[in-house]
Amino acid sequence: MLANVSSAERMASHQMQRFQFVVVGGGIAGVTCVEQLASDFPSAEVGLITAASHIKAVANFKQVSQTLEEFDVEERPPSVLQEKYPNVTVFQSAVRSLQADQHTLQTEDGRSVGYEKLCICSGARPKLLTQDQPYVLGVRDTDSVQEFQKRLSSAKRIVVVGNGGIALELVFEVRGCEVVWAVKDKAIGNTFFDAGAAQFLIPSLEAQRPPRDAVCKRARYTTEQGGDRRRPGSGSTGAGSALGPDWHEGFLLRGAEQVRRQAQPSKGQLMVSPTVGAWPVYVRLTNGRTVGCDFIVSATGVVPNTDAFLQGNNFSLAEDGGLRVDDHMMTSERDVYAAGDVCSACWEPSALWQQMRLWTQARQMGWFAGRCMAADVLTQPIELDFCFELFAHITKFFNYKVVILGKFNAQGLGADHELLVRCTKGQEYVKVVLRGGKMVGAVLVGETDLEETFENLILNQMDLTPYKDELLNPNIDIEDYFD
Repeated sequence: MLANVSSAERMASHQMQRFQFVVVGGGIAGVTCVEQLASDFPSAEVGLITAASHIKAVANFKQVSQTLEEFDVEERPPSVLQEKYPNVTVFQSAVRSLQADQHTLQTEDGRSVGYEKLCICSGARPKLLTQDQPYVLGVRDTDSVQEFQKRLSSAKRIVVVGNGGIALELVFEVRGCEVVWAVKDKAIGNTFFDAGAAQFLIPSLEAQRPPRDAVCKRARYTTEQGGDRRRPGSGSTGAGSALGPDWHEGFLLRGAEQVRRQAQPSKGQLMVSPTVGAWPVYVRLTNGRTVGCDFIVSATGVVPNTDAFLQGNNFSLAEDGGLRVDDHMMTSERDVYAAGDVCSACWEPSALWQQMRLWTQARQMGWFAGRCMAADVLTQPIELDFCFELFAHITKFFNYKVVILGKFNAQGLGADHELLVRCTKGQEYVKVVLRGGKMVGAVLVGETDLEETFENLILNQMDLTPYKDELLNPNIDIEDYFD
């Protein structure tokens, strides 16, 4: 059962609970890791420490191809996990500190938890434009989305700052409210695709869309929270698990009016002036414009959530602040592993793979970390999994299916590459990245049905020079051609 904490238990904080395996974090990486460990060691005690009241679990998993996978993310009460795996105990609390040399964790509710092997899957927190500003809201977890939905219902204009996945989804899904979208890049969505794909997608922002059913297709659970529940936004600790791939399903993101949205390709800087002018807050943009709005959504990325684990320990950190992990998901501290957004992959990667803090990689890393921990206990060798051979991600933006493969934006290729592009307005956008005549990346927007063929061509590294002129010819069945 879920470990509820009473006053008497808090007073007995000197008592140690020991587990063979402990995982910190109730998101996709942490829950996947726990499931792997509980399956491999049904008689071992496995502890999961999560700050959120609900865990995130993978549902409806589908292996689309060798490396592409699709799944839903469901919020579930921890009891569901414990009923499935009787050897799992869940503690709902944040971690206060880690004593890696003693193999001990201290939780915010006063518990001491010992471990033989630990996996840190604490995710990341929003990188807000400014701290302690009531008109700046970060969107990262379900609680913050609910706060956003509440504020949006009475808003006439909001400013969205950022150019990643959450920003892209927000500006498309919000209705009945003027959206000023401030981006610092030359094109929208440059995290996921190039300027050509951006131009293909922009008309979708202005297109009329049919009303969307606000009823979620999957089960959601709510609880009555007691105690200190921090307001999401500038004061949020970022303790909640990251949003899933279709997080906006089930949320009615509607403002107070029926107005337009617009994009501002300029980085926003905050200028708060609550007593001057008609708006509660103003944003000064680097293009010289000043925009008033009801509130600002800071969607400018995340930072690894490592603070609780660093003091008194000797973790090696990457430049992005993540815990450095090797090709066995091990950190620099003995018996401590990490997976998901909190870690940075610091092994020599495949020429066709790169880390991006996405839910697909969180699942893969959590699963592989569990396998590595099991292999270590059993003193068995283990090699880096095939999922790290080729970067592959499938998602949806502006109601278009989007598949990105390999070096889809020619990352790290310099000038030594060429691009092939095919675009049918309102239907599809296909871009292929070639180097030395071999396909090394691709972006597919729309129902192209090319993902498996292109994945195979990238993995096989076949010389496509003789076929280059016909590779994207819509009159040729490329799948049949290379079968």
